[in-house]
Amino acid sequence: MSNFQNTLNGISGTTLLLDEDKCRANIHAMAQRAKNAGVMFRPHFKTHQSASVGKWFRDEGVECITVSSVDMAAYFADHGWDNITIAFPVNIRELTKIKKLSSRIRLNLLVEDAETVKHLDASGIETDLFIKIDVGAGRTGIAVESTDEIISLAQAINLTKGLILRGLLTHAGHTYRAVGAAGIQEIADKSAKEMKFLRSAIGDDSLMLSWGDTPSCSLMQHNPGFDEWRPGNFVFYDVMQYHIGSCSLDKIAVAMACPVVAVHQSRSQIVISGGAIHFSKESIRADNSFQLFGYVVEFTDSGWGNPVAGAWLDSVSQEHGVVTLPEEMCRRLKPGSLIGILPVHSCLSVAAMKELTTLNGYRMYCMK
Repeated sequence: MSNFQNTLNGISGTTLLLDEDKCRANIHAMAQRAKNAGVMFRPHFKTHQSASVGKWFRDEGVECITVSSVDMAAYFADHGWDNITIAFPVNIRELTKIKKLSSRIRLNLLVEDAETVKHLDASGIETDLFIKIDVGAGRTGIAVESTDEIISLAQAINLTKGLILRGLLTHAGHTYRAVGAAGIQEIADKSAKEMKFLRSAIGDDSLMLSWGDTPSCSLMQHNPGFDEWRPGNFVFYDVMQYHIGSCSLDKIAVAMACPVVAVHQSRSQIVISGGAIHFSKESIRADNSFQLFGYVVEFTDSGWGNPVAGAWLDSVSQEHGVVTLPEEMCRRLKPGSLIGILPVHSCLSVAAMKELTTLNGYRMYCMK
């Protein structure tokens, strides 16, 4: 019996499985892409949230990382990472925690207004800052067209004693809605041109241009001028990234092992222990606007195979998942069987589960 079969035999509840070989290969491939592009590689750790997975990045020479919260920065600082960007606008209610953290490590913070800079300055925090720029995603940051506002903020930072403006940072979340590699490259080219213009307008050619999203870092054919890449989801990939075209199915490194709790052969469906508390309620619209919450895979002696044709996670409630299957597969499954689900969004599955189990049964705890 293989080690993986022993792992499966030991599973009693919903379990997020991690294929270490696939994960390490994804890390190596992205590190090489960044090296070939001539950029600093500062991967985002919010996808895996694991000190153990973080060690695999060290094996690729990674020294600088990105996180999404002060607490996440503190967690990774406790595990030896001492150059961290918090890619989330400063929450001034956390200034006490930020000040404590900035005294321990080299910390980069994001700002997009002068009021936040005033609070940082008054608190006595000494740290590096990036101005968050919105190049089209429409979530956070100063609109890239607002040149005067950006120049004014840069000047306000430069007038403080302990705060140092290090660069301009953006996350092009709208690449997730782009059509193919050409559409993603077009967004990256346009964004780089706009950010280089801003850097010139500020009058400091030393400012770093920081860029980050998995679709573009996976698919760009050339780097249009960014100095730093901060992708995160690539470490595991997922069904959403597959549909964008960022990865092939064999690069998806996580699968949720879900016990079957009921079989309804009359409608070719099963009910699994695997719902919104495990996957979230994020779904994708596939061909002809067909909605699904995950792909179904069957386990093998060494992992899992390709998605089963005609099978999908049809709906999720809090703990329940309803899976539609081909009749033949539905007849084979019984209460107590295990099936695998490739998640639509691996980041949210990790955040929900807080634990990863490798194929050989090693349990890796994530940030709580």
